[in-house]
Amino acid sequence: MSRVLKRELRAAERARVPGGGHNERFPGFDVVQEAHTWDATTSGVVLERLGLQPDLRFFDPAEEAAAAALFDHLLGQWEEPRVPVVQMVDARLAEGQTDGWRYEDMPEDGEAWHRSLAGLDQDARDAAGDEGVCFANLSREEQADIIRTVQGLESKPWRGMPAGHVWSLWTRYACTAFYSHPWAWNEIGFGGPAYPRGYMRLGVDMREPWEVADTHPEEDPEGTSSP
Repeated sequence: MSRVLKRELRAAERARVPGGGHNERFPGFDVVQEAHTWDATTSGVVLERLGLQPDLRFFDPAEEAAAAALFDHLLGQWEEPRVPVVQMVDARLAEGQTDGWRYEDMPEDGEAWHRSLAGLDQDARDAAGDEGVCFANLSREEQADIIRTVQGLESKPWRGMPAGHVWSLWTRYACTAFYSHPWAWNEIGFGGPAYPRGYMRLGVDMREPWEVADTHPEEDPEGTSSP
């Protein structure tokens, strides 16, 4: 095992789910322990997400603060350690790794991020009646009120863009970053890359040997718990 891999494994062991603490739904599950079944390229890509993230290259300091507060609300990340969503989204935008499409009534993703984060700061100033206020300075509830307002506008314009399409931009980037991280995989019991190992048990409710049972399965429409 390489020195880099050992270091990333130690980092994963310090906090296996976002926010730390006990993984209540999938106790003891740590997807990184399956890294030995992945090929070298896959291991490198996944384990890099556990290491120190690069310095920001796209967001300026004000945008970083607004984005961090926004992502905390979208993902419910209120405690450390957090999945480094700001850094992961910043890297995507700096490298032009978009979804490959956009709404015709929206600017390019990078510009839309600049404008929407500036819009959050302007909404904060308008609400407070103070030009020295920014979105990140507001209380959590005040931030939530602004975010809910944007969400509720749906197809109506917000800061020169359709609010619903801004909401789509925010949630797409936030969820893509969050659910590409091993801590989030642990939290939802996802076994990680299947290549080259593959799957053996393809039937309904059948688990692979490395998977852990959900201790809080949702009830089905008949009112009985899944096995």
